[in-house]
Amino acid sequence: MADIRQEFIEQAKQLTRNAEVLPNGMEELAAKLQHAADTNTPLRIKLGMDPTRPDLHLGHTVVMRKLKEFQKLGHKIVLLVGGATAMIGDPSGKSETRPALTKEQVEENAKTYFAQMSKVLDVSQAEVVNNADWLHKLSFTELLQLAGKITVAQMMTRDDFAKRYAEGKPIAIHEFFYPLMQAYDSVAIDADIELGGTDQRFNTLLGRDIQTAYGKKYPQLVMMLPLLEGTDGVVKMSKTYPEHCISLTDSAKDMFGKLMSIPDTLITRYYSLLTDVEQSELVKMDKEIESNSINPRDIKMKLAHMITEEYHGKEGADKAQEDFINVVSNKGIPEDIESVKIDTEKSILDLLVDLNFVQSKGEAKRLIQGGGVKLDGEKLSDMAYTVKPNMDVVLQAGKRKFAKLV
Repeated sequence: MADIRQEFIEQAKQLTRNAEVLPNGMEELAAKLQHAADTNTPLRIKLGMDPTRPDLHLGHTVVMRKLKEFQKLGHKIVLLVGGATAMIGDPSGKSETRPALTKEQVEENAKTYFAQMSKVLDVSQAEVVNNADWLHKLSFTELLQLAGKITVAQMMTRDDFAKRYAEGKPIAIHEFFYPLMQAYDSVAIDADIELGGTDQRFNTLLGRDIQTAYGKKYPQLVMMLPLLEGTDGVVKMSKTYPEHCISLTDSAKDMFGKLMSIPDTLITRYYSLLTDVEQSELVKMDKEIESNSINPRDIKMKLAHMITEEYHGKEGADKAQEDFINVVSNKGIPEDIESVKIDTEKSILDLLVDLNFVQSKGEAKRLIQGGGVKLDGEKLSDMAYTVKPNMDVVLQAGKRKFAKLV
């Protein structure tokens, strides 16, 4: 790195916190940063998003926070909505063909994305594009030319395809086009760097190959960010597992409570990926937790307040913390719980689903089995319990969900 000035080496060091840069790591990133400054040409930083669901969660913000860092340095963020690719569906990490979305579903889901993203970065200064604008216009001949730039053997190096092929599970031909289309996006928007989660390694690296095939002299770098675990500490955060997912649309109370439920082993990981706390502080936290010189709950409380404040303001975070301490620490009941009128007899399983306390009867059963359902503070164990119209009790599901039945 002898020819690269120190300021760009330092920038690259900061940008590569929690990130893997491919193919040549921090040195190539520093060189790109320096060239952009010397030529007064901001780098074009690509993030592709298939709007498969209408809301975002904290796991998505890991990449979004990295975009914010580039944005602060004066580079151009290109937010690419996968209007075309979402209609195929990314098979990454899937064990079977992924259902495609309709044009209407894509448009509906995309409506809330940018409002949620604006909580993290300045969307008004970003370039927003939709890959349907160019992919839907490709002629059949042009599509064949694109397909001719990669072999079946290359495509089968993807772990998910290789695994499904070995297990005799079907792979539709159109699934091969997803990574090709995503790679062509990098040609269409002339990306210099593409960000993505570690599950996007094949797709993003293919973008480099396709850019080279279309004549780009200096193809994009790829920056891979970790996938954040959900509140169970095991499975990556996903709307597929709502009980372990912290959505940006969650209320302050729910967001705070969910953050307090993460296992102690994830405290510093959440700090590292979701806040700007310095690495030296994280090392100190780990040592304090290991030596039992500090209660992990206190560090977690600070984390929950910090993140909740970012999305709901200080007043919202203060109130959420107060409610949490009252309900969980002091075994109290919130003052502002909803009153629910019961007109007819209803099973406890149906009621929990109707109140959106759980997603299914199966989840309701598991909650009852774990002692997580209470009536006026008494644990309920009877799966066949029936709630009657003449009852006047407080129903509690888990640590944070309450309803007064009247």
